Amino acid sequence: MKVDQKGHTTIIKDTQNNIEAFVGKITNEYHVFQSQNLILDLSHDKAISNGDLVHFKELAKNHKEAKKSMIIVSDAVDFDKVPNYLNVVPSVLEAHDMIEMDEIERDLGF
Repeated sequence: MKVDQKGHTTIIKDTQNNIEAFVGKITNEYHVFQSQNLILDLSHDKAISNGDLVHFKELAKNHKEAKKSMIIVSDAVDFDKVPNYLNVVPSVLEAHDMIEMDEIERDLGF
């Protein structure tokens, strides 16, 4: 797991290609990241499937309740089948754009 913090956003990159272990590490250290917008970079893992995304459900729920954005980066999933509770984009640049849009919506009270 590689962590890079830039301003109000933390990018966490999975380095082991094990989704369950990755989610477990983030959950165990969640107190460190809870006040940050999160970009979970899974872009190097080409074996990830839509079924693997279910592991992020509880983490996504907790982060949304904290009024922060959590974006998953992967181009290996079928975007039409991504669950509604998750935000998945194909690149880190798009993740940053999505966080900016989410922050504008929160500032406007949506």
